[in-house]
Amino acid sequence: MCGIVACILKDNRAAPVLLECVRRLEYRGYDSVGIATADPMINIKKDRGKIDEVDSELDLADLPGSMGIAHVRWATHGLPTAENAHPHTDCTGEIAVVHNGIIENYLEVKEELESEGHVFRSETDTEVIPHLIEKYMDEGMDLEAATATALRKLKGAYAIAAISSREPGRVVGARKESPLIVGVGDGEFFLASDVPAILNHTKNIIYLDDGEMVIIDGDVRIRDLDGNTVSKEVHVIDWTADMAEKAGYDHFMIKEIHEEPGAVRDTLTEMDDVMRVVKEIGEVERVCFVACGTSYHASLVGKYLFESILGIPTDVILASEFRYSARALTDRTLAVFISQSGETADTLNALRSANSRAKTLAIVNVLGSSATREAQHVLYTRAGPEIGVAATKTYVSQLTIIYMLVAAMGAPELIEKLEKVPAIMEEALGDEDNIRALSSHYSNVSDFFFIGRGFSYPTALEGALKLKEITYIHGEGYAAGELKHGPLALIDDGVPVVAISPPGPCHDKTLSNVEEVRARGARVIGVGSTLDEALRKEADDFIGLSPEVDEVLSPLVYIVPLQLLSYYVSVERGLDPDKPKNLAKCVTVE
Repeated sequence: MCGIVACILKDNRAAPVLLECVRRLEYRGYDSVGIATADPMINIKKDRGKIDEVDSELDLADLPGSMGIAHVRWATHGLPTAENAHPHTDCTGEIAVVHNGIIENYLEVKEELESEGHVFRSETDTEVIPHLIEKYMDEGMDLEAATATALRKLKGAYAIAAISSREPGRVVGARKESPLIVGVGDGEFFLASDVPAILNHTKNIIYLDDGEMVIIDGDVRIRDLDGNTVSKEVHVIDWTADMAEKAGYDHFMIKEIHEEPGAVRDTLTEMDDVMRVVKEIGEVERVCFVACGTSYHASLVGKYLFESILGIPTDVILASEFRYSARALTDRTLAVFISQSGETADTLNALRSANSRAKTLAIVNVLGSSATREAQHVLYTRAGPEIGVAATKTYVSQLTIIYMLVAAMGAPELIEKLEKVPAIMEEALGDEDNIRALSSHYSNVSDFFFIGRGFSYPTALEGALKLKEITYIHGEGYAAGELKHGPLALIDDGVPVVAISPPGPCHDKTLSNVEEVRARGARVIGVGSTLDEALRKEADDFIGLSPEVDEVLSPLVYIVPLQLLSYYVSVERGLDPDKPKNLAKCVTVE
């Protein structure tokens, strides 16, 4: 996920305006940033790094011109380098393009263009776009027609903005499966990936739909790729700029929880890569997951999947404890290292010690991070940037990759089930008002317990971790069968116990454990199927989820209401769930 901006202004201040606008899109990416202006020649400044870092080195606002384009990148094709940063240009430097999305047939198009003499400077899929526009403009088309012709040749998703020194004073934009909006000001015009970027300049917004193009050159014209005029409504946005940075949500965390269905859908598109990596890895006799925090809980789900479905012995080791187990690895062991950032110090050190002993695989959300460079094999989650410190959409994306690994290694029937999960997650999000109301009953408690069996045990651990991270309430997750071996002594009148009990073989035993805690005065929050009348009867409060979800798939869906519960309890307590005390998004020290 990347962010793009374009503008045509009344005066010579395009670069500082573009810089201000693109700062408001940094949540969409922070691998690199770049700005191009036309005066009328194309002038470009770009580099890898976060916006403030690059600006301090290059002074991005110091470019002439009253029009231009800008981009902040979340790397997908090609490492986060200066060469791969946007904007990208054609052979002559007369055309510049910024792009959000993925061009699926870029290799085929690139080879064709290279055979015609075009020279490429980056590893990105985006660079084929300015070269295609150059090709068609050289054949006599104007920027609009050349862009439309180029886009008809491409497969995949895109939101683009293009400028050319051959046609000063004109910006052409288009979208397909990636967001792009038009901002209409007082004689000034904007394009952006999202409303937050331009709210300081206009609240009059036109939302482009798939297959639509916009031409801005002192006016706004919207057409389809065949040149037909499209009539669009102008919407007046009543958000403040600060609110809109989070797309209207109060916090990044709740926004990212709502992005989870999309994160799972996007990660499922990586199945070809998963199949390729599994083929490269070959036969394994043992799997060893190594991770920290939330990624450790995703790894525990992996253990249940690999052992119960594939029959492969599997261990899960905390990265900080891995050094004490490293000698047990062999060349028939697959060591799987999971890290959202790919920069977690404990996980990286464990990976380095494993590389000479075992087959290593990194599951990472950040292209070009250290783990991706050091592991023998890499798989990417497609969660996009996650701003909230408490992991939410990256967790379900990690789980999705693990399920896909199991499918590729011998359980292909999982794929059909996984494809139904995003819609079921959306249904779970539809119960948000109920969970918000529920949270008010639990904002002043001092202890919380989460219990589950089998696949629900890691969910209990992750639910407790989310609560601890952002509410500062003491929370513990337990295997439900372990209650009578000690924790039951902590259950007193009114102590909340979240019982996670999806349909499946573990259900009845978990229900017995619910009866145990009720007998000690606990207040039970049951999380189960909407058809589970037995759990509903035992629970003081009940959260119902789709009966289509059984124990095996439950970790992907049953975590959603637990994240919501933690979020709303945090808000009830007057805390900022995005920035929990003493915690950081990426831990780079041991």
